[in-house]
Amino acid sequence: MSNDLDITKRIAELLLEAQAIKLSPAKPFQWSSGWFSPIYCDNRVALSYPDTRTFIKKALAELIRAKYPNAQAVVGVATGGIAQGALVADLLELPFAYVRPEPKKHGMGNQIEGRLEKGQSVVIVEDLISTGGSSLKTVDALREAGIEVAGMVAIFTYGFQVATDNFTAKSVQLDTISNYNALIEVALEHNYIDASQLESLAEWRVAPEQWGK
Repeated sequence: MSNDLDITKRIAELLLEAQAIKLSPAKPFQWSSGWFSPIYCDNRVALSYPDTRTFIKKALAELIRAKYPNAQAVVGVATGGIAQGALVADLLELPFAYVRPEPKKHGMGNQIEGRLEKGQSVVIVEDLISTGGSSLKTVDALREAGIEVAGMVAIFTYGFQVATDNFTAKSVQLDTISNYNALIEVALEHNYIDASQLESLAEWRVAPEQWGK
């Protein structure tokens, strides 16, 4: 693959083309948190497009090879990180497991699905990073089980400061293959947005909880 900037922009372009990411500054979306947002991201849509899915899989695998060469297993975050995580694990020829938001309320009561060993070094695959709260619950579950978390990789991050703070507080390294800045650059180049909307989009990324109120 080409350089990191080319990859981040190409992935942003593919996600926009697949409508996995939608931009609507004039008619914002409302997240479950209550925040208003000019962007809506559902990277699971990308799984329906083989070329896009494969490009993302290869980019994540190359990132893991570069950043976490000693990883012994890949762990997906339920639900968005399961499919892509399994694809990446297959490409890397590593074991795969996934972590539920909470333990099952029946059967074995598992929260970690799959077989991981204490002391094993794993890399987590996530589809989207917003505040990082739900993603970091996976880290907690793995560490409680005696698993060593080498780091986390994700397809896309909004780049919120609160996410940076949350990952720092948990001492977790996060690497992504695309991000909000690349998305806005591509969206402007391809006329998904116009220059008059850039200020509002920048304000949202800095203070999303206040935007649109």
